[in-house]
Amino acid sequence: MSSARRNPLPKFQLFLILLIQVTEPITAEVIYPFIIGAVRSTGITHGDEKKAGYFAGIIESMFFLAECLTVFYWGRLSDLYGRRKILLLGPLGLSIAMLGFGISKNFVALVIFRAFQGMFNGNIGVSKTVMAEITDSTNMADAFTMLPMMWSIGSAVGCVAPALGGILASPATRWPKIFGKFAFFHNYPYFLPCAAAGCLAFIAFLFAYLGLKESSPAFKDKKRNGITSSEDTEPLLRNGEQCGHYGSNDNADGHDKLLSTRELLTAEMQITLLNYGLLSATDMAWFVLIPLFYSSSIPIGGLGLSPYQVGSILGIFAVLNGAWNLLVLRRVLKKIGPRKMYIVSYAFFLIIFPLLWIIREVAHAAGKVNALVWALIICQLFAATFVNAAWNSMSLLVIQSAPPNSLGAVNGLAQMVTSGTRGLAPLFASSLFSVSLESRLAGGHLVDIVLIALSIIGVFCSFQLPKNKL
Repeated sequence: MSSARRNPLPKFQLFLILLIQVTEPITAEVIYPFIIGAVRSTGITHGDEKKAGYFAGIIESMFFLAECLTVFYWGRLSDLYGRRKILLLGPLGLSIAMLGFGISKNFVALVIFRAFQGMFNGNIGVSKTVMAEITDSTNMADAFTMLPMMWSIGSAVGCVAPALGGILASPATRWPKIFGKFAFFHNYPYFLPCAAAGCLAFIAFLFAYLGLKESSPAFKDKKRNGITSSEDTEPLLRNGEQCGHYGSNDNADGHDKLLSTRELLTAEMQITLLNYGLLSATDMAWFVLIPLFYSSSIPIGGLGLSPYQVGSILGIFAVLNGAWNLLVLRRVLKKIGPRKMYIVSYAFFLIIFPLLWIIREVAHAAGKVNALVWALIICQLFAATFVNAAWNSMSLLVIQSAPPNSLGAVNGLAQMVTSGTRGLAPLFASSLFSVSLESRLAGGHLVDIVLIALSIIGVFCSFQLPKNKL
């Protein structure tokens, strides 16, 4: 891959795809800094702080469970009706769902609108299909490296001032002279960050509606209103390979050649999807534990940080994480290939989860977040930067494993697997965290032990990936 002449990326189309992509982390993660407060405000915990993790996990999980149930069908629909139409539905629906979440006052409503957010994010796999179709073997790694960077940017926007998350939550309390005059912001303290996220999703919809081209070979050359548009039929890559090599449908009327789900699940695809699911589960478990771990009080096993501090830490990490992956780890990926990069990157979970244990013990012994705790947090977050490289590698491995005429369905299937595990992981991890605190099993470190064991299984499975991949 590194020896071939690199074809230029179709920058504007790639920008539009990444703009749609960035709405997923924004809408998925904007609630994390204030989710504990939102759960408590519904009264469902009856004042018991230790139970907040159970209900927060349900809300967090609904996003990805709903995404899991719809993502494969979005991919199939994109194979049948084209990529552009399906992609446009996502950010439009997200903008409405976020507003609904922001005005929800009870637990059931929060769950329902969280599910709608996940459903409209279900077409996120289609964007990966488009990226594969507008790139080739010389520049695909460069394009896909930007996906986790978009997640990082979205996380930063969702968590750092002056944007969303913990900064915009409860504006009537934070800025009483501006928002305190309005009863609405007292009654709906989490509407402002949700509305901001919804606004960004709507902006992504408008840009995509105006500029996004169809990328599927089966549709982009069709006539519109009986007139062939040279702009519509012009290849996105003039000098590059088309992505038929990676499972695209090159037949202009190839609807009858779609493979069944059983035909998609080759042995190679099965082991790839297994690793994808394990990566998703461990990564999401780690990510949802962070706000719980940071915001819980020190006596019960946390760090006692405020939502502002949690949002700031996650946002700073997100920005530095994206830069590190773009400037350094992307080059490593292109040099050693996705299989080796995935194995190395995933192994860093064996550093991340033991440090979670150590940090909690140090903070509890000191009775505060001292300099040593901050140093350990920095080490842990640095290890976590390698997780993005694992996501990059796995995206490439999925595309390379796609059978012919099935790129949309394969990306939908892969996204369904990751969405399912990401949906279960928050409920599993946050509930296990609460059980650990309440039962004091293994000194309150049951959650750490389970996740370390899961990481060991994931490392073993990573070595089972086909060795014929680049």
